Amino acid sequence: MALRGFERRLERMVEGVFARAFRSRLRPIEIGRRLVREIDDARSVDVKGRVIVPNVFVVELSLTDLAGFNEIREALVRELADAAREYARDEGYTFLGPVSVELASDPALKPGRFSISAVTKETGSGQVGAGSIITPENTRIPLGGTIVVIGRLPSSDIPVNDANVSRRHAEIRPAGDGWVVVDLQSTNGTKVNGVAINEHRLVDGDVVTIGNTPLRFEAS
Repeated sequence: MALRGFERRLERMVEGVFARAFRSRLRPIEIGRRLVREIDDARSVDVKGRVIVPNVFVVELSLTDLAGFNEIREALVRELADAAREYARDEGYTFLGPVSVELASDPALKPGRFSISAVTKETGSGQVGAGSIITPENTRIPLGGTIVVIGRLPSSDIPVNDANVSRRHAEIRPAGDGWVVVDLQSTNGTKVNGVAINEHRLVDGDVVTIGNTPLRFEAS
C-alpha cells in the first residue's frame, strides 16, 4: 500500500537529517493517515463511472505544532502530496486537477490536535497549466506549450538512456488545459500506470513507462 511507503519515508525524514529540527509532538504519520481517510470518505462516482476524489487539502494545526514543523514544512507538504497521488493511483481514483497540500494554523486548536479540509478543484481554465515530468533521478522537467519528444536520441527533449526505448518513442502534447502522451509506434510500447496506451490524457500523478524507465507527471 502506498501509505506504508509514505510512512517509511517520513520516519527516515524525522529520524534522520531533520531530527534536530523536528519540534512537534504531533507525528507527521498521523497527518498522512488522516489525509488518506479524507480521500476515501469524500470519494464520489461521476457520470463516466470514474471515482473522483479531492485534490486540494488544507491541514490546520495548532500554532505550536505548525512552528514545530517549520524546518521540515516543505518536505512534509511534498510527501503528503505524493502520498495522495500514490494512494489514488493504487485505488484507481481520479483527480480533476493538480494535488496541493497547505499547512495552516488554527489558534483554537490545542497541540496534538489538527483538522483537514479536502475539496475537489477542477482544472478548466482553457489554458495550458503548469506541469512537469519527474525522472527516476528526481530531475524535474517543466512542460510548456510545445510538443515534448521522449526517446533514446540525445537530441530528444527528454532523452532516455534505455536499450528498450525507441529513438523517437513518445511525445507529450499540449491538449486544451492539459497534456496527452502519445506513443510514436515504438517497438516496446508506452504504458501509463502499467497499462499499454496509444494516447492518454495525463492527470496528476500518472506514471508513464518508456521501455523500463518510469517518468512521473505532476500538474501544478
